[in-house]
Amino acid sequence: MRKIIKYLRRSTGYIFCIMLLLFLQAYCDLSLPAYTSDIVNVGIQQKGILDGVPEEIRVSSMENLELFLDEDSRSQAEGYYEKDGDRYVLKEGISKEERESLNDVLGKPILMLYALTQDPERIQTLKEQMNLPPEADLLETIRQMPPEAMNQMRQMLEESSKQIDQMPESLITQTAVAYVQQEYQELGLDIDQIQIRYILKIGLLMLGIAFLSMLAAVLVTFLSARVAAATGHDLRNSIYRKVIGFSSGEYNQFSTASLITRSSNDIQQIQLLMAMVFRIAMYAPIMGIGGILKVLKTDASMSWIIALAVGVLMLLILVLFGIAMPRFKKLQVLIDRLNLVTREILTGLPVIRAFSREEHEKVRFEEANRNLTKTNLFVNRCMTFMMPSMMLIMNGVSVLIVYMGSHAVDNGTMQVGDMMAFIQYAMQIIMSFLMLTMLSIMLPRASVSANRIAEVLDTKPSIRDPEQPQTPDPDQKGTVSFEGVSFSYPDAEEKVLRDITFTAKKGQTVAFIGSTGSGKSTLLNLIPRFYDVTEGSVKVDGVDVRCMNQKELRDKLGYVPQKGVLFSGTIHSNIAYGCPDAPQEQVEQAAVIAQAEEFILEKPDKYEAAISQGGSNVSGGQKQRLSIARAIAKQPEILLFDDSFSALDFKTDVALRKALKVATAETTTLIVAQRISTIIQADLIIVLDKGRVAGQGTHRELMESCEVYRQIAMSQLSEEELAG
Repeated sequence: MRKIIKYLRRSTGYIFCIMLLLFLQAYCDLSLPAYTSDIVNVGIQQKGILDGVPEEIRVSSMENLELFLDEDSRSQAEGYYEKDGDRYVLKEGISKEERESLNDVLGKPILMLYALTQDPERIQTLKEQMNLPPEADLLETIRQMPPEAMNQMRQMLEESSKQIDQMPESLITQTAVAYVQQEYQELGLDIDQIQIRYILKIGLLMLGIAFLSMLAAVLVTFLSARVAAATGHDLRNSIYRKVIGFSSGEYNQFSTASLITRSSNDIQQIQLLMAMVFRIAMYAPIMGIGGILKVLKTDASMSWIIALAVGVLMLLILVLFGIAMPRFKKLQVLIDRLNLVTREILTGLPVIRAFSREEHEKVRFEEANRNLTKTNLFVNRCMTFMMPSMMLIMNGVSVLIVYMGSHAVDNGTMQVGDMMAFIQYAMQIIMSFLMLTMLSIMLPRASVSANRIAEVLDTKPSIRDPEQPQTPDPDQKGTVSFEGVSFSYPDAEEKVLRDITFTAKKGQTVAFIGSTGSGKSTLLNLIPRFYDVTEGSVKVDGVDVRCMNQKELRDKLGYVPQKGVLFSGTIHSNIAYGCPDAPQEQVEQAAVIAQAEEFILEKPDKYEAAISQGGSNVSGGQKQRLSIARAIAKQPEILLFDDSFSALDFKTDVALRKALKVATAETTTLIVAQRISTIIQADLIIVLDKGRVAGQGTHRELMESCEVYRQIAMSQLSEEELAG
């Protein structure tokens, strides 16, 4: 996977934006439970009153509170209020910290005052201790006490103060809020309106945060898809550039079907993973860590529930992936196999039908298909089991939190809204792990795909350009020479060619003939460096081909393969494939030499007639002639024909060779052929037998000196034709 990460460099700006958006989304999502808690605690339970700090309070009520404040606390409280007639009004612009400090200052006096005015038993006890008649006003009596009696009164209340210090903060706040509500009612304020305003304010704020979170999520998805698509694009380009430089040895190492799978399905897996990484893998840790911090801030006493849930989740994931991981690794191999079988069947369909092997191939395809399906089903069943298990854990956690939280609410150590927020934070934490789990479903398969892509990208082509290429000798332009060349295929024990030596000079036609498997095509493939020689050297223009740039070498060559290959497009685009800027006259002249003009002009669109994929809408002979025209139109120094006249009838063959000899008088031509008639006029004929040169010379010379050539010639031509 590390090799794939470097392809993200050009998307660094997008990734930075994604990270910022993810933090914004996480901040919004983590804020919502706190606002839910505020709606329940403040909006519903406290009727919209934030805390024990009254916005307005009667002068008499403030004087009653000051009875239980020391000098410093009294001056601090008075500093936050302004007198307005018969009431005090809280100053505007006080900070959150200042309000919390004032709440702490007023909380205990409010409780003590609440006890003296609302608790009949305590009132009666205090009156008895102070020897007051039952009808006496306790607060008025305390207010009129001399300083010494006031100190005695405060000492009597110290026991109550100690009890207050031991009370949960939520109970103190609730009592203070109840006092504030009572005070507001005495002032004639509408409590219901205060509650509605608060709920509407928090609700609209939550809607805004939710919309902002949604917008961030949409932008993250958009940018993630863009980064993933760019990564897939770059990977495909890299694989294409790598594969295009492979020799036949590397192609055989991977197989065409596997290379297609790696450049399509495997890259798609990486692309899907990349899109999910930014949306899930980066977001989940932010949410998880943020959720844990919020939980610890809300109530650390129940954090063990989340730890337990996470532990169970991790155990479940380890078990499931221990079972499914080996099948994930096998999945891509089975896709390769299915692609291979499908490609073989579709390519060889005519042969399959001709030999009535449809049923056999159907069984072969069904076996590959069934193996892939079984593996897919097994993996999907494992993953399907995961989701219900996750939901069971999540619901179990919710029930456990409610159970433990209800006791805390009953004890006064937690409010209902805090318990609801705790549940939401717990779900966010578990969902973070769940998202990572969902990602881990894709990760093994993507990891296998990444390794398969890396195998292609790490493969060093056996045929590479030299660091210091040599310049061809102008005096030897068009010369091809083999000097003691031997060759064996990679990992093969026997040599295909042994000690081949000859020289083809400019303007000469050199032909190669021999029995099947004698190495004719292999010899020709050494010139454009489809393979490199094992021993000896192949020289073009006086320079070893291994010391030339491949492009420079191949620009000198016109190559016609044994099997004609055409590309989807038009006749013109196929003939001009090696020289896209060639004028129309050059293209038409090449078609005339290749004897292709006749059937081209019969088509309604002539040179603009469409050629379907692989040239499936033209015959084998037409395909071969267009391939020959393509090589001629390039006007190369050297023409290579690898048994390229086999699909032509004798009349067309003779006409083509005659036209070719005239048009390419200054071009070196090397021909691999099976038919003697194709090469009988060649300047030099090289006879190969089991990879060795059995003879070389002209047709007449070989008829006299080479038994192998004479047997081939006599098997194909009559004595009169041979003598002629």
